[in-house]
Amino acid sequence: MAAGLGADGDPVLDAWGGFRDAARTLPWERDTIVNVWSTTKTMVALCALLLADRGELELDAPVAGYWPEFAAAGKGEVRVRHLLGHTAGLPDWGRPITAAELYDGPAVTAALAAPAPAWEPGTVAGYHAVTFGFLLGEVIARVSGRSVGRFFADEVAAPLGADFHIGLAAEHDHRVAELVPDPTGDSPDGFPVGVSDANTAAWRRAEIPAINGHGNARSVALVQSVLACGGSVGGKRLLSAAGAERVFDEQFAGTDLVLGQPIRWGLGYRLENRTCSWGGWGGSVVLADAEQRMAVAYTMNQVLWQDGYGRGLEVVFAAYDGLVS
Repeated sequence: MAAGLGADGDPVLDAWGGFRDAARTLPWERDTIVNVWSTTKTMVALCALLLADRGELELDAPVAGYWPEFAAAGKGEVRVRHLLGHTAGLPDWGRPITAAELYDGPAVTAALAAPAPAWEPGTVAGYHAVTFGFLLGEVIARVSGRSVGRFFADEVAAPLGADFHIGLAAEHDHRVAELVPDPTGDSPDGFPVGVSDANTAAWRRAEIPAINGHGNARSVALVQSVLACGGSVGGKRLLSAAGAERVFDEQFAGTDLVLGQPIRWGLGYRLENRTCSWGGWGGSVVLADAEQRMAVAYTMNQVLWQDGYGRGLEVVFAAYDGLVS
C-alpha cells in the first residue's frame, strides 16, 4: 500500500509499505505502481478541463460537434458537460460486456455512439463506471488528435514528472503490484471485469481510461494538486485559476441512479464544500481541497468490497487532523 499527501504541491507525507504480491514475498518499493481503478477518472476529467481552459473544448457544446457519429439515436443534444457529470444517460452499453472487449478501445467506443440515452441527458445522474473514460476519451482524441492516454502523458504527467499511466508500457511491468482479490470473491455481481483481469499484460497495455490507470499515491496526489492549488504545481501551470475553479461547477445534486446514494457531481469529480474527490473500486482514493491547498491520495493492492474506502478515508481524516494539531 502507499499513502501520500501534499500542501501547495509540496509533499508533506510520502509513505509506503507492505507487499506487492499475494504471497507476501516482494516488498512494496518507493517506485511500485498499481492499478487504481476509478481513481483514473480524475485524470481523464483533468485532461478535459485542461482542453476547456485552452479554449479547444467547449463544455456546453454537443458531443456530436466533435464526434459526429455520436448524434445517432437522439443523442444530438448530449453536451460535453453531461459526460463529465455522469448525466449523459450512457452508464453502460445496454448489454453485458467482457474484459476482452474493453481491450479494443475503438470498437467499444464506437458501440457507445449507437444507443439512445437511458434518460433525458442532463436531468438525472447515473454513474458511468466504465463508459466515462471511453466517452470523454473519444472527445479528447477528436479535439487533440491523440488518445487520452497519450494526451495525459504529454500534457499532464510529463510536465509534472508524475509516475501515472493510462495504458502501461511493458518496461514498467516489473514495478506493478499484483492486485489481491477480496476474500469473498474476484468481483462484485454485475461488474464486467475482475481483479484477475487487471493482473494481466493485456489489461495493462490497453487504454481503458475510466479504470486502468497505474500509479501510486505520490503521483495521484501530485497530479490532483493542480486543482487544489489553483492550476499550478511546482512552478508548472497546467490550468488558469479560473480553469481550476471550473471543477466546482455543479452538474447534479441528488440520488445517483446507479450508485443509489446522494451525491453532488461537479465536472468529473464528487463535490463537497471546497473539495473535489473520487475513488477506485476496492479502496484507492484521492481528494483535492482548494481551501487548504492540499491533495491527499491512497492506493493499495488488497482489494476490499465492503469497506475498501475506509482505509483511504483514514488517511484523509489524519491529514485534516494534522492541519489543526
